[in-house]
Amino acid sequence: MTALLAKEKGLKIDEEGFNKALLEQKNRSRQDSAKEATDWIELNEGNDFEFVGYDEVSCESQILKYRKVKTKSGSVEYHIVLDRTPFYAEMGGQVGDTGHLMIGNHQILIVDTKKENDLFVHISSDKEIDEILQNSTVIVAHIDEERREKIRSNHTATHLMLAAMRKVLGTHIVQKGSYQDDAITRFDFSHFAKVTDEELGKIEDIVNEKIRENIRLETKVNIPIAEAVALGATATFGEKYGDFVRVIIFDNKFSVELCGGTHAASTGQIGLFKFVSEGSVAAGVRRVEALTGEKALLVINEQLAINNQLKELLRGQDLIKSVENLLSEKAALQKKVEVLENEKLQELKNELAKTAVNINGVNVITAKVNVPSADALKQLCFELKNKLSYFYGVLGAEIAGKPQIAVIIDETLIKDKNLHAGNIVKELAKEMKGGGGGQPYFATAGGSDLSGLERAIEKGKSFV
Repeated sequence: MTALLAKEKGLKIDEEGFNKALLEQKNRSRQDSAKEATDWIELNEGNDFEFVGYDEVSCESQILKYRKVKTKSGSVEYHIVLDRTPFYAEMGGQVGDTGHLMIGNHQILIVDTKKENDLFVHISSDKEIDEILQNSTVIVAHIDEERREKIRSNHTATHLMLAAMRKVLGTHIVQKGSYQDDAITRFDFSHFAKVTDEELGKIEDIVNEKIRENIRLETKVNIPIAEAVALGATATFGEKYGDFVRVIIFDNKFSVELCGGTHAASTGQIGLFKFVSEGSVAAGVRRVEALTGEKALLVINEQLAINNQLKELLRGQDLIKSVENLLSEKAALQKKVEVLENEKLQELKNELAKTAVNINGVNVITAKVNVPSADALKQLCFELKNKLSYFYGVLGAEIAGKPQIAVIIDETLIKDKNLHAGNIVKELAKEMKGGGGGQPYFATAGGSDLSGLERAIEKGKSFV
């Protein structure tokens, strides 16, 4: 793309130089990596391991190897590889498991699990555990069951949601990314427009209907990928598939997907499904976030509590009509305020016009004024400019507790006297410990020192 854009502008790129710099950066990166991590310390032979986490939450294991890694923050992590593990490594949008390893009487906390070169790496932030690891024989690996259960619910809900989306929005829906942890499920998908509240409601209804049906999980393991496709399986984003795959089914007429993640044993375990947001993340890609179970119920209860409080404040009236009436009343009052402010501004303009002083043939007004906003200060400047010929004005005001100053100059005066409002206001702003700028005929500045406002206004006279 860079080469194409350059060509369109008649430019060339130094591709050879780029490749050389890229190679140098890769070498630096390798060197940095080598400094950050020690070599693997092998305790038992072999690299093969067994993942038992689909069916078990704990198991007996042996440590194959471990290493120490220095993080960017300067702390040290231990990366541990087991021959058997119930810990699921982060893949396909599902976060890695946490839990602990029991080695004799020692408990080692596992804060994350990652996949590296087809191995599941258990990450511990415990300090100085080399001796414990090296003297281990049989250990017990145990995941955080409560956290896993919430992750499984969110992952299963994502499968149900995708199937429901394809029914409501169309079969063009394709997964573009996903994330599931114990708190939330986030899902990116291809779609050409915002998903309306009505459409989100229909998708929610379908998912919750499938939850109430309590559909049991059906898993097909190590089946040929051609057979999986024949079943109607769709691929989960972020995973690579070989010749033999794992298929997750919740009603073979509803949700059939290729997936290596962990799932609820039945849809009823999810409890409840609730969308909390919908938006755009890229051209043609939308993102939704949803909650399940207790977290979904908590959101609904919070919304009900807010509704009840509003009903009390509005004395049981229809909420939507009441809010519409309040907004209408606010708009009407705002217009009245604007009319009153404008009348006051006109009075102020006429009063200021009487104070104009002729300096070297120029009508000059320098004053501190009481106006409600920066817009009002600007309007006042232009009203005076329209009223007075050959006009030079410096008006200051305290707005929201901060000093603000404006300089306005008649266009004819700019040419005759070689004046520039933007340059002048920069000088005046120094008195208020601030800055600003603008056009030759109008410029504004703000500051932090309110006590300097009077000095800035007085200094404004010196330029004419």
